[in-house]
Amino acid sequence: MPDRSPLIRVTAMPTDLNPYGGVFGGWLMSQMALGAGSLASREGKGKAVVVSASDFAFPGAMQVGDELSVYCDIVATGTTSLTIAAEAVARERNGEAETKVAQGTFKFVLLDENDRPRAVAQWA
Repeated sequence: MPDRSPLIRVTAMPTDLNPYGGVFGGWLMSQMALGAGSLASREGKGKAVVVSASDFAFPGAMQVGDELSVYCDIVATGTTSLTIAAEAVARERNGEAETKVAQGTFKFVLLDENDRPRAVAQWA
């Protein structure tokens, strides 16, 4: 699994389950959006709002009690936007086994103090 630091780490709880007893895909997507948003705000040095989410896949499943780690990378920049790839990896509650459970892409637009799009600053 990834040899990098997660942007977010959280444990799946019983309230995060779907009617069939598995972790709800919408919960996974929201955790991924939180991680990607953290990266967008930090790298964009201010307010960033999600404007699209795409290319989602759920190749694995996780259980209540499993720990979810979300890893993100900036894959493209636009004039006012950052495109971020997110990957969600579950670690079993009582062990070290990890499974990739979701992946997707988020696009964020950076906003100024008046909530208007602002240019992406160039960073090294």
